[in-house]
Order: sequence, then C-alpha cells, then structure tokens
Amino acid sequence: MLKVKRVYEPREPSDGRRVLVERLWPRGLSKSALQVDEWLKDVGPSTGLRQWFGHDPGKWEEFRARYFRELDAKPEVWRPLIAGARRGPVTLVYSARDTEHNNAVALRDYLNARMRKRHDSHDGTGSGARRTGTSAAAEKLPRARRAVPRRAEHRRRRGNRTTADA
Repeated sequence: MLKVKRVYEPREPSDGRRVLVERLWPRGLSKSALQVDEWLKDVGPSTGLRQWFGHDPGKWEEFRARYFRELDAKPEVWRPLIAGARRGPVTLVYSARDTEHNNAVALRDYLNARMRKRHDSHDGTGSGARRTGTSAAAEKLPRARRAVPRRAEHRRRRGNRTTADA
C-alpha cells in the first residue's frame, strides 16, 4: 500500500516505511525531526523539470507526463518502492505545500499503475498463448494450469510420442 504525506505531518504507526521522495532536503528540518527511514533523491523529478513545473496546477498534466517519462527511463530507482509496498505500507514523504499537485502524488499514481499493470500482465490473459497455437480456452488460464504441457502437445502433433506421453 502506498500513501503520501507532507514532511510536517507527524509520524504514525500506520505510515509503515517512510521514504522522502524529494531531490532537495526540506528546509528547516533536521534528520531526527523528519523521521524518515530512507531518502530516495533519484526518484524525484529532475531539477529542470521541478523548476519548470514550479507547482503550477495549470502545468500538472504535462508535469505528470514528463515525470513519468523520467521514471520510465530509470526503473532501478522506483522498483524498491513497489517491492516495499507489496510487503507493507510505504509512505511517500514530500515537502510541497500543494497536497494535490506534487511529485509524491504523481509518483504514487505512477507506482500504483505499475503494480496494476504487472499484476494484469501476469494473470495469464495475455496474447502469448495465441502465438503458440493453444486454444482460446487454454489462453485464459495461467501457463501452469494448462491441461497439456507445450512440449507434449508439440510431440503429439508431430506424432513423436514418448513413453511418458503414451
């Protein structure tokens, strides 16, 4: 589970692992006052993108698109967040005043979409089965649950049965 929270809000037990997702350390806060478990500078938007955005809500959609492209280019910085969120709550901590238009909100949306996409792509309903010649019904099942293993099916079509297949 992924949550977002301002750096100035107190830590709560339900926060789980708290991760600062800003390139810059928040002004006026010591490490002990911030109470984060980790600081992932590189998962924040680039300096150029951050300065261009300037927290202008009118640029929000374009900011998200640009930020998502930056994240697409460096999956090694955000994959640990997904892994952590699968194990328990992770709170993305940010310092912006705007609670709706900031990089932590965009990052949470990006990561949630990635988790859904990965889950959907592993449910066995992909088009990979169509390329191998399996039936439409088998295509809907995960590979491990298909009635006939692919090698055995191939041997049967060729007429090369082994003793295990007979």
